[in-house]
Amino acid sequence: MVFGLFNRHKGVEVDGLYRSIVAQARHPVFYRDWSVADTVDGRFEMLVLHLVLSVERLRGENRAISPAGQAVFDLFLKDMDRSLREMGVGDLSVGKRMKKLGKQVYGRFDAFGPALAAGDRQTLAEAIDRNVFAGDPKPDDANRLAGYALTAAEQLASQSTSDIESGRVNWPEPDQTERGIDG
Repeated sequence: MVFGLFNRHKGVEVDGLYRSIVAQARHPVFYRDWSVADTVDGRFEMLVLHLVLSVERLRGENRAISPAGQAVFDLFLKDMDRSLREMGVGDLSVGKRMKKLGKQVYGRFDAFGPALAAGDRQTLAEAIDRNVFAGDPKPDDANRLAGYALTAAEQLASQSTSDIESGRVNWPEPDQTERGIDG
């Protein structure tokens, strides 16, 4: 990944945060044990879930996006643009694909964000089932993933903003989260 090229946004460095999001989204448990497809689409969904968790944590009291939240979101979009090009999507099609991708990402923020903020496991599990397991519902795995996401949101809330912004994020181990195990 080309983290260093896009790591600054109005003086905010988010290399470490984005690397942390990507690393956590690649955790083998999601794909090996929790039925997330180990495909481009499945990995995209896990990346977006962790992006939502991080950006929602960085939102201010007034629910406005923070400079670091905006910077990591912008870096994510640039990384997706680069990934599309690496997969062979032509220059003329990248814009259309990015527009579609943007709608998907904003849809996930709308679906996951309020449920995370409310601690509403059932609504979050339903949103995860619709999006992560689209076309092949897996309510038990969606429920387990929702439990993990709520645990991750709680764990992020207990960490300092400066640690998160700098990428010193303490993510929960998915297979050891109480909510994930109770699934």
